Amino acid sequence: MIRLSFTEEAIKELDDQRYHHPHPRVQKKMEVVLLKARGLSSEHIAHCVGICPNTVRSYLREYEQGGIEALKQVRFRQPQSELQEHKTTLEAHFREHPPTSITQATHVIEQLTGIKRSEVQVGIFLKKMGMKRLKTCAIPAKCDVDEQEAFKKKS
Repeated sequence: MIRLSFTEEAIKELDDQRYHHPHPRVQKKMEVVLLKARGLSSEHIAHCVGICPNTVRSYLREYEQGGIEALKQVRFRQPQSELQEHKTTLEAHFREHPPTSITQATHVIEQLTGIKRSEVQVGIFLKKMGMKRLKTCAIPAKCDVDEQEAFKKKS
């Protein structure tokens, strides 16, 4: 069981930050710790705030270890693609030699970097680099330019 002691200053700051902090996750953390400071049980806090009791305990441990400043930190997991390390070389290569399809781009990336990715992931990576697909249209097979000009003059 986590036992915390709160000063009047800490309670005032928690009360202020639960509404005025720019990030909603931090506001929720402040609300949880403030409710604990007011004597509510962890289960009741979890029910009131709408989070899991384990999350309440983790917020309280975070406050216990680092105080209000620890609650203000927002840490999200942001995985990075291995292709990001090769972004500049791939971008330069694709600017000089644009791929005709995602399949071709996938093979080129695998040859240049040794990293194999699905076509969907390569498409997402190319879009993040700022490249886009160029849509092509069909060209009529039997086109007589002189006949078309004559038709335009008559009509």
